[in-house]
Amino acid sequence: MNSINRGEGLTAKEKQRYHRQLTMKQVGEAGQLKLKSGSVLVVGTGGLGSPVLYYLAAAGIGTLGFTDYDSVDLSNLQRQVLHSTADLGRPKSVSAFEKLFALNPEIRFIPARERIERDNVDIIISGYDIVVDCTDNFTARYILNEACVKSGKPFVHGGILGFFGQALTIVPGQSPCFRCIFREPPSPETQPNPPGVLGAVAGTIGTIQAAETVKLLTGTGRLLTGRLLMYDALEASFREVAVKSDPDCPVCGGK
Repeated sequence: MNSINRGEGLTAKEKQRYHRQLTMKQVGEAGQLKLKSGSVLVVGTGGLGSPVLYYLAAAGIGTLGFTDYDSVDLSNLQRQVLHSTADLGRPKSVSAFEKLFALNPEIRFIPARERIERDNVDIIISGYDIVVDCTDNFTARYILNEACVKSGKPFVHGGILGFFGQALTIVPGQSPCFRCIFREPPSPETQPNPPGVLGAVAGTIGTIQAAETVKLLTGTGRLLTGRLLMYDALEASFREVAVKSDPDCPVCGGK
C-alpha cells in the first residue's frame, strides 16, 4: 500500500499525467476528480486482470485494490501481461503491485492474497465503489455476483474461452444480475481443463471492462447493462444480446 495526495483538486503532475483525459469533454477535470476519489476492487490479476489493472492505474483511479491467491507460473505468461519471467514462483499480488506502482505511484494500491469465499467476500469487497470480475472460476464469480447485489455495488463481468469473450455490467436494482442470465454454473464435466484461451482475447475483454469501470465512475456513456457483449476473434466480430431481469432469480428477484 502507498500513500497519495488526498488534497482537493488535481496537482500539476496529475494534470500533466492525465492531460489526454482532461481534454475530453466526457471526462474533463470534474470527471478526473471522480476517478481520483473512486475506489475499485479487481478480483484476479491474470489474463483479464492484467489489462484491467494497467488501464485503471493509468487512468488515475484513486484507490485500486486487487486480490489473487495464486503464484506466477510459466503457463500464465502467454496472456497475463502484468507478470514476467522474472516473477515465476512469486505471488501474483506482489508482482502486480510492483508493475502498477512503477506505472503510477500517485494512486493508492491495496494488494491482497486471498481466495474469494462465502465467509470472506463481504469483508473483501467492503469499502470499494465497484467490483471488477477477472476471476477464472465460476464459484468465485457467483459468490461475487451475489455479494455485489446484496451490497448494491456495480459489478463488471468479463469472461473468456478460446477465441471468444463476453462482457456485462451489472448495476443492482437497475439491471439483470449475472445469475438472471446464467442461472447455474456449468458442470465441471463440460468444461475443458485447463481451458485454452488466446491471450489477445483476454486483452480485448479486459480493456472493455476497464472502459466500463471508468464510465461508471465518471457517469458518462451507455453502460453494458441489460446487454451481453460477445466477441468472436475468429470472425473479428462483436454481437450484442439483450438480456432481461428474471423475476424468479434467486439472487436479485428480478429487481
